[in-house]
Amino acid sequence: MRAVVQRVSRAEVKVKDEVVGSIGQGLVVLLGVGDEDGESDLEYLADKVTGLRIFEDEAGKMNLSVKDVEGEILCVSQFTLYGDARKGRRPGFTRAADPGEADRQYRLFCERLREKGMTVATGEFQEMMDVELVNHGPVTILLDSKKNF
Repeated sequence: MRAVVQRVSRAEVKVKDEVVGSIGQGLVVLLGVGDEDGESDLEYLADKVTGLRIFEDEAGKMNLSVKDVEGEILCVSQFTLYGDARKGRRPGFTRAADPGEADRQYRLFCERLREKGMTVATGEFQEMMDVELVNHGPVTILLDSKKNF
């Protein structure tokens, strides 16, 4: 499972020009599910995202998590995180989970975040979405449950 995590001052996601999810201060999580991902990958990333200390404390150091600052999370499914562009110019997506399994794990991931006390807004699975955000910092972190990076 892979995630691009961005610290934001606000964000929203639209489907067909209609806002389906929005947050204030917090994190945007673009989540990709791989074909070999399971429960342990989901748990690892949910723990990592909620505990990631990328918000500034009173001294200006990144020591606080999204939970510490009472932030929110906007989670958007993004299978293209498993795009492989090492050969040719068009990425292949053979390592991405099939849509049914990816949707199931995406929903479970969002539920785990909620179980950890987070307010979670979402996009809509398998829809063309427009994600608008203000990346505060900017701060962007890449996470991979297989620890490839």
